[in-house]
Amino acid sequence: MSRVIVIGAGLSGLSAACHLVADGHDVTVVERESFPGGRNGVRRADGFSFDTGPTVLTMPALLEHPLRRIGGSLEPLRLRRLDPGYRGFFADGSRIDVRATVDAMTAEIAEQVSAADAAAFTGFVGWLEQLHEVEVPNFIARNFDSPLDLLSRPGAAAKLVRLGGFGRLGPTIRRRFADDRLVRLFTFQAMYAGLAPDDALALYAVITYMDSISGVWFPADGMHAVPLTLAAALEAAGAELRYETAAEQILTDAQGRVAGVRAGGEQLAADAVVLTADLPTAYRTLLPDLTPPRAARSGDFSPSAVVWHLGVRGDLPAEAVHHNIHFGHAWGEAFEQLIKRKELMSDPSRLVTIPTVDAPAMAPPGHSVLYLLEPVPNLTGGQDWSAEGPRLRERLLAFLQRHDYPTEVVTELMVTPADWAAQGMAAGTPFSLAHSFAQTGPFRPPNVERRRPGVFLAGTGTTPGVGIPMVLISGELAARRVRDYLGAVR
Repeated sequence: MSRVIVIGAGLSGLSAACHLVADGHDVTVVERESFPGGRNGVRRADGFSFDTGPTVLTMPALLEHPLRRIGGSLEPLRLRRLDPGYRGFFADGSRIDVRATVDAMTAEIAEQVSAADAAAFTGFVGWLEQLHEVEVPNFIARNFDSPLDLLSRPGAAAKLVRLGGFGRLGPTIRRRFADDRLVRLFTFQAMYAGLAPDDALALYAVITYMDSISGVWFPADGMHAVPLTLAAALEAAGAELRYETAAEQILTDAQGRVAGVRAGGEQLAADAVVLTADLPTAYRTLLPDLTPPRAARSGDFSPSAVVWHLGVRGDLPAEAVHHNIHFGHAWGEAFEQLIKRKELMSDPSRLVTIPTVDAPAMAPPGHSVLYLLEPVPNLTGGQDWSAEGPRLRERLLAFLQRHDYPTEVVTELMVTPADWAAQGMAAGTPFSLAHSFAQTGPFRPPNVERRRPGVFLAGTGTTPGVGIPMVLISGELAARRVRDYLGAVR
């Protein structure tokens, strides 16, 4: 039995560990924090529980896959599909819900928008489904060794061209819908990839498929239940999880191959290592003698976000749901400010997530948890967050008051780009490298470090990219690399 050490108990590391255990390896996960989850963490204060990482869970089958491989299941999560998945509030006072079924969404568009756009929605869904079917197996859930690998599946590439995947997302959606509100609802997902909708390739509509068609889900006990469930299944399957154990050094033998990891002051033998820290941090701290990939040194990083976690007392607005997107008047010009000029948006769109709508135990009775997110430039924008943070807090408080959210604050935590950087995230962004074409697929930093045999990578900075579905896949792709390297499959 080969021994594999996974550094980091975030979702990519836990996913990798599940697949490695299923492949017959002896697996140890070392994690510097006292709990699993990485960015999918938790903070508790004054009777409130705050999910500090992602708030949107899509494609639960991608989570079920590693669990089932080691005898686990999704049952402990008690997942519920949210309906609406999002509620979009627009600057003209209107609102549109993203409903949980195609029929319900068609009816919503017919009622709130127009019969013509409702009729167009059916064709839009079919197009998204085709994009998903061609992209996931051929270009997302796949290891690449070189850009030439793109030519190995010419049929899939040709279909992606026929579907218009290499056009621009914004203009593509505008050709389908006349109402600009629908264009915003179905293109804002480009921000997950670090791109303005009008600059993103249309193939990134696969993200729209994931949350607008496949659906948005929520665990009964909050998002932190996801890594807790993965960790529990791993321990039941025989993996060892060592918390409060920071990795200090990757050990090598005389031939330069991986021999183990020094972690928590102890030397742990290993035949392979899966490293999940943010890529620039991983190279700086654990592979300091190697030059990082070009993108990790000088690539384009996604914008960041300020997240304001609030425990508040008082009644919620009657129209508030779990995920509320408040769109500003501005759109294209806002992205110009944020991404190209790296300025704070003068008219931002904001997300307000209220997990206590579906998990009331996350707050004391009569209270709610609010998660308020505003996109902001990453640290290359040059903002002084020690000064800008308090000013932004006042603007966000005024925004909450305008929209009748409770503002009697019991406890709070504001996370700025400076805080993300302090957690080891390059450029102060939790969204890693932007998904421009030159930083996607085979052009993204690889998940195998061939100069250090036995080192493999997973997480947002490597393939396939950012978001819960992608990092779960990245863990599986890293495990496949280990499988090929060690040749140990049960």
